[in-house]
Amino acid sequence: MSLAKKLMGQTAAYGLSSIVGRALNYLLVPVYTSVFAPEEYAVVTKLYAFVAFLNIVYTYGMETAFFRFANKEGADQLDLYHKVQSMVLTSSLLLTAAFIIGAQPIAESLGYPGQEKYIIWLAITMGVDALVAIPFARLRLQNKAIQFATIRLTNILLVIGGNLFFLVFCRHVYQGDYFTLLQPFVRTIYNPELGVGYIFAVNMVANLLFIPLLWRQLADFRFKLDFGFLWPMLVYAFPILFMGLAGATNEMLSRLMLEDWLPENFYPGTSNEAALGIFGANYKLAIMMSLIIQAFRYAAEPFFFSQAQDKNSPNTFAVVMRWFVIFCALVYLGISVNLDIFQYFLGRESYRTGMEVVPVLLLAYLFNGVYYNLTVWFKLTDKTFYGTYITIFGAIVTVAANYLLIPVLGYMGSAIAALLCYVAMAAVCYALGQKYFPVPYPLKAIFGYLLLASALIWVGYTWDLENFWLRQVYHFALCGVFLAVVWVVEKPRKLLFNR
Repeated sequence: MSLAKKLMGQTAAYGLSSIVGRALNYLLVPVYTSVFAPEEYAVVTKLYAFVAFLNIVYTYGMETAFFRFANKEGADQLDLYHKVQSMVLTSSLLLTAAFIIGAQPIAESLGYPGQEKYIIWLAITMGVDALVAIPFARLRLQNKAIQFATIRLTNILLVIGGNLFFLVFCRHVYQGDYFTLLQPFVRTIYNPELGVGYIFAVNMVANLLFIPLLWRQLADFRFKLDFGFLWPMLVYAFPILFMGLAGATNEMLSRLMLEDWLPENFYPGTSNEAALGIFGANYKLAIMMSLIIQAFRYAAEPFFFSQAQDKNSPNTFAVVMRWFVIFCALVYLGISVNLDIFQYFLGRESYRTGMEVVPVLLLAYLFNGVYYNLTVWFKLTDKTFYGTYITIFGAIVTVAANYLLIPVLGYMGSAIAALLCYVAMAAVCYALGQKYFPVPYPLKAIFGYLLLASALIWVGYTWDLENFWLRQVYHFALCGVFLAVVWVVEKPRKLLFNR
């Protein structure tokens, strides 16, 4: 089996939990948007934007450091697991306790007085996420992709089931729409005033169930805090921490600043808070690309480190990049030309006014994945500080672009800012990487496929059809054109399977 096929197989396994699971999670988008008005949904968008930053602080780059040091010659992986898990466990408990103690002033400062329970539930959710991060990394290190995927998928199904139970079943029973005999029972477990709080509560409970699901990985853990041993890991990990924080700035700043930087009445009849809710809901349609990248990262990180000593690794990384871009370009094309189908996931008509941002966000996520592929050079050469510099540069681009574009273009300005950020980061990372760890990336093919996908999207929007079913055939035909070009150009059996 070729290395490329092995990586594809592992990515598919991890994708079972990330892509298939989150595709099921798409069911929650129409649930949320039908139950909650944009103004109500805005609190979910805003608080989870903060969570994106804090999740990085909770693990502070130790997952990547664990992979790096576990793959060094003579490494005792079990002892390393004990020490890293002890470090992450200690810091997570301290952080979670701090958030719980300060929940009331934090909620008030964010503009949600009396809702400190949201902060407490999110703190517990983040604490458990950090607690299980290294056990999950250990599964990836051991190539236990199926076990990893099964546990992750179980968590996602619990989140979906819990949300459907409270926000659909219990709400309708409570209102007397059906199963009225169950009203006395439902009234004891369902409080309509909690509203969006059920989203946070269900996620917390589902995360807590990670602990029994990962019991085998947690059962052989022995607390062993050794700061002296961990210092080299921290030196390696801290640049990744800052890189992650800057990366979260790139992705989440628009959701934090849109409400404040958008001029009043920019969208007539729509408040700034409602505009944030609309933008956040449409971001969900672009998240499929992010999930593909996440699944790829789960498989690629241990794969890249395992190839560090192979003399042929640059050629392998180039092949991986080529097929990564081809697959993501197809997803970019497929979702963009079929937004007339995906719009129904947004529920209320008011959310669909922001769908123009989706293709731009898909392309932005795609370049984020390209950037991730390019970061292999500074991770394998232990120059992770370059990643910090590059991502801080990206954060500066994000802040400046959002500040300049939001007042002029609204949430489309935020989407363009994300695209500019990831394109700039990928360009800088490529230039530096070719100096320190040259990889023969197929630039002509990469840009050729991206231009082809973008051109087909333009064709799909410019020459559309009135009849719904003919339009779907037309859109799938455009995807078929892309695949036909790939087949003719790549001859995939020769390129991929006969390496």
